[in-house]
Amino acid sequence: MTFQESIQVCLQKFADFTGRASRSEYWWWTLFNFLVCIGTSLALGPNLASFASVALILPSIAVAIRRLHDLDRSGWFLLLSLIPVIGALVLLYWFTQAGKGPNQYGEAA
Repeated sequence: MTFQESIQVCLQKFADFTGRASRSEYWWWTLFNFLVCIGTSLALGPNLASFASVALILPSIAVAIRRLHDLDRSGWFLLLSLIPVIGALVLLYWFTQAGKGPNQYGEAA
């Protein structure tokens, strides 16, 4: 999946917590999210940049849950991010793994 396709899919499925997201879709979205936050922070200042972060939070959660589904894991595992350091490291490790074959969440993305 290309950068543009990934952004398009994530914005179209901004509140879709079902299905699966490929590894490339997730990481292209993460890069886009990072670039938007840095760009708005530099252009508008850190206070107004927080609006961009808030606007992108729902699509970010949705793509993360779909990525967990691609790994045949429940979206509830995203709550691991609430555990300082360890939770983020576990999720980072999982998000870098290749997706599983067909599973309970559907065909591979």
